[in-house]
Amino acid sequence: MVKAERNLLTIGAIFVIIVISILLYAAKLLSGYYIVPTIIAMFGIWLMILAVMQRLDAERYGRGAFSYFSWGLLLVAIGGAWFIYSYNAIYSIAVILIVLAAIAIAAAFRRK
Repeated sequence: MVKAERNLLTIGAIFVIIVISILLYAAKLLSGYYIVPTIIAMFGIWLMILAVMQRLDAERYGRGAFSYFSWGLLLVAIGGAWFIYSYNAIYSIAVILIVLAAIAIAAAFRRK
């Protein structure tokens, strides 16, 4: 897949993610406070899907699938930590730290 097509696909995915968040808010399934973390977490999921697409069709001089997946996982962790923050701030910090640790361990094994 050409990079321009992937960029256009990502723009479309962002619009779909925003519409889903607005519909969840309109259906009273989501409070206004949680719209932004929902968008962040769903965009992280989209980045992980892009990582799979990148892995299947690798470019020579482009961002690697590991990088896309790591950023996606980090965004999902940030969105999830934002949700958890309303219950306890320590748990939200723990979520982000455990994801950063997992990415660091995966990067260390990847380099060998």
